[in-house]
Amino acid sequence: MARALFGTDGIRGVAGQPPLDPKTAQAVGAALGHWVIESKQDRQVVIGMDTRESGSWLASEVATGLARHQVKVDFAGVTTTPGVAYLAKNGPFAAGVMISASHNPYRDNGIKLIGHAGYKLPDAQEESLEQEIFSLLDAGVYSTPAPLAVNAGLDRTYVDHLAATLTGGLDGLNIVADCANGSASVLAPELFERLGAHVHCIHCTPDGRNINLNCGSLHLEVLQAAVLEQKADVGVAFDGDADRALFVARSGKIIDGDAVLFVTGRYLKEHGQLSTDGLPPLVVATVMSNLGLERALGAHGIGMIRTPVGDKYVLEEMLRRGAVLGGEQSGHIIFHRFATAGDGMLTALRVFEVMRQTGAGLDELTEEIQVYPQRLVNVRIKERKRLEDLPAVTAEIRAAEDSFGDSGRVLVRFSGTEPLARVMVEGPELDRVEAFANRIASQIRAEMGADDSPAVSH
Repeated sequence: MARALFGTDGIRGVAGQPPLDPKTAQAVGAALGHWVIESKQDRQVVIGMDTRESGSWLASEVATGLARHQVKVDFAGVTTTPGVAYLAKNGPFAAGVMISASHNPYRDNGIKLIGHAGYKLPDAQEESLEQEIFSLLDAGVYSTPAPLAVNAGLDRTYVDHLAATLTGGLDGLNIVADCANGSASVLAPELFERLGAHVHCIHCTPDGRNINLNCGSLHLEVLQAAVLEQKADVGVAFDGDADRALFVARSGKIIDGDAVLFVTGRYLKEHGQLSTDGLPPLVVATVMSNLGLERALGAHGIGMIRTPVGDKYVLEEMLRRGAVLGGEQSGHIIFHRFATAGDGMLTALRVFEVMRQTGAGLDELTEEIQVYPQRLVNVRIKERKRLEDLPAVTAEIRAAEDSFGDSGRVLVRFSGTEPLARVMVEGPELDRVEAFANRIASQIRAEMGADDSPAVSH
């Protein structure tokens, strides 16, 4: 069944406009409250938000909807998405609600629903809630919301949990933290300093409108400059809701999610913590992870499984295979021993722990990874067709695969949200990679009636 409200990461949109207008937000709370009653769980829900100016009123609307069913709300105020997931699982809560649009600009916002197990609600449950939300909107019931009071103890519980995952502290580690003027702006510097690190914080002064603005994990050039200027040991950048983290080494080298998976995966294997129940050591990544990661892990006897793009698919595969580590190139890393979701601050602690225990910096820890040149071309199309029905396209794909053998990869997929065909080619030489990517893209453009808009290449 096609869903009109819920996407892959909750309900997203421009704050104040449907589906993130006051009436719909309140209806979301009411539908969730009805589900809490029917599921016979504790009548209590935790709500958190990032730093967007629309967060407070959206949280109040959801809480007002929950109150229709006498469901009590504990408001964590500004916190992280994984923080809400942790509290939902470990507190007296039937569910958690996070008000955030992650790495999007401040005008956007979102409502993410998390069950008591700490995982996002399953699709079937979201579909059921969506039907009830539309019924409530049709009925036209609306109550004036009341402001929420922040329970500061909730954040303390979450930060205490993170601190307890680290042995040995961070004494003497010189860190630059780019908090994207978002959820981690207070929590991350506080956590790292509490553990003994010296922290130089940038973009830690949110004003409701500067979240993700030329900062954070999407704009690492600012962090690179700060790490070099401060002569820091390491830099870390979060996104708006701090569920992902990327790093900069002492030299200024960018350390993406693939490199984090290698550094932490190798360390966990060496300490006998990458396997469960006698299974072979395994890391779960996505189809976008570089072939260099797969080769580097393999050299240490670690297998790698690929999933479609999306942390949801990574987590599903981790649960299916009993894996303890998985993630995406974008820095969304899941350490399932400690968390049910990607957690930027937890990821930072795991990376810092490896640095402290090995006495090595990220330049040294990642030098084994040979990053293969990768080219992504997005082709705008008018009509989607099955690739197997396009012989000229499949011939170009086959030619690329034959040319690279097992030293390269070709991936052609369609965007789930835009009229785009995405062509990714990866191999040992950049010139050959670009040539094949452009040839495949040209054939797609010819076969699928692309419009005159130029392809976007990365």
